[in-house]
Amino acid sequence: MFNTLSDRLTQTFKNLRTKGRLSEADIDATIREIRRALLDADVAVSVVREFTGAVRERALSSEVSGALNPAQQVVKIVNEELVGILGGETRTLRFSKNPPTVIMLAGLQGAGKTTLAGKLALSLREQGHTPLLVAADLQRPNAVTQLGVVAERAGAPVFAPHPGNQGAETDTVIGDPVAVARDGVAHARAKQHDVVIIDTAGRLGIDELLMRQASDIRDATNPDEVLFVIDAMIGQDAVATAKAFEEGVDFTGVVLSKLDGDARGGAALSVAKVTGRPILFASTGEKLTDFEVFHPDRMASRILDMGDVLTLIEQAEKAFDAEQAQIMADKVASGKDFTLADFLVQMQQLRSMGSMKKMLGMLPGMGQMREAIDNFDEREVDRVEAIVRSMTPAERENPKLINGSRRARIAKGSGTTTTDVNQLLERFENAQKMMRQMARGGGMPGMPGMGGFPGMGGGKKARGRQQAPARKAKGRSGNPAKRAEQERAAQARLEGGSPAAPAGTAFGAAASSPREDVPDLSELELPSDLGKYLGR
Repeated sequence: MFNTLSDRLTQTFKNLRTKGRLSEADIDATIREIRRALLDADVAVSVVREFTGAVRERALSSEVSGALNPAQQVVKIVNEELVGILGGETRTLRFSKNPPTVIMLAGLQGAGKTTLAGKLALSLREQGHTPLLVAADLQRPNAVTQLGVVAERAGAPVFAPHPGNQGAETDTVIGDPVAVARDGVAHARAKQHDVVIIDTAGRLGIDELLMRQASDIRDATNPDEVLFVIDAMIGQDAVATAKAFEEGVDFTGVVLSKLDGDARGGAALSVAKVTGRPILFASTGEKLTDFEVFHPDRMASRILDMGDVLTLIEQAEKAFDAEQAQIMADKVASGKDFTLADFLVQMQQLRSMGSMKKMLGMLPGMGQMREAIDNFDEREVDRVEAIVRSMTPAERENPKLINGSRRARIAKGSGTTTTDVNQLLERFENAQKMMRQMARGGGMPGMPGMGGFPGMGGGKKARGRQQAPARKAKGRSGNPAKRAEQERAAQARLEGGSPAAPAGTAFGAAASSPREDVPDLSELELPSDLGKYLGR
């Protein structure tokens, strides 16, 4: 969503890094470009004005003028101020000391409250909680049915005593959503659920009926958290909507939904600053697993194309099996070959982390390769898995068995071509070589002291240069003097003598005729205590 903003800011800082010293005009030009980038991204005008003012004041201070690298210091200032806009520190859910913890979801219709309820329930289940979903949205057609489907996918029970609206859109209130919410909390307490998530009704716009109903549900259930779910793609209206819900419901936190969209989305970044309420979560896709805790510092790093390695590591820790990883590490350390069966296991664990495009986008500097990432075909992983699964166990263990007829059979069984199979086997052979180098060098190729990829250095050179490779014979020099010297040395070797060294060098007959410009060391007056500095 923030690709355009990220590209604009990255280009601005790239131009800034070419300058050794920054004048006031340079800083003003940079601030002007940052202001334009934020306004084009739909960030609220009041937030942009405050942000650029703070950055300019700090950039003109001694904080930048006295820095060793002024350009990097300006980037650091922008990053810190951006973190401040996004809320400053990470805040998680506040759980009640006396269960159940009641969480109420509020927001406009279409913001994604019902889907978010399932995502939040799944996340809480993975943390060891026992959530209960309460269907208090009786207004939108089939909202109760949708919540039931989402709850089933999340593996959480749902409290839905009323079927809600089963027909067309209507403005009349169906059932009593306040009573449903109150009874849902009582049901959770009786069944010993420690978390209650209440899905409330929304409207296409702000109206008195919506606010009164949300306020009544809050008074009846006394929730520990009221989360305002906001569609990150609605533009400048996000700020006005947030203010209306702050006054009518007084929410405690914000959830950004649809962050995977292609809209500018900068208005969503203004919500925390305008309302003073922290952003707790972000919804980044349609799957129930596309849900993450919102970290202001990490989001700022993503926007400035600095990557988000911490989130990537956290996702890897969830997806990868520690026991399987230990088995693989022991196998590499023992020198055993990396097989296609191992390759298949690694591919499956990689897929469980989610979208490859998202993972690549979390790496620092990937903004410069955005076009290549966007063109990446996620189905390539499926094709690779299909090819490996079309092989026999013996072929996975020993790919050298795969001859021409076997390749044709594998291609037919996986629905691919022989070329695809050949390319996979070639890539696998390179991966196998890398694993062998890791076993010999004790680490990743290309890392200092850990072996190396071809053309990346490392290897014997990185392990201390224990054995110097033999030098190749030099050809004839293009310098006439050196070429004449080479010819004299070659002639001397043919005649059985030693090559004559040039005069004045440390290897020839220059000792018999010392240079006049070299002083006699015996005439130098050296300090008497010089020996202690030489370790004598």
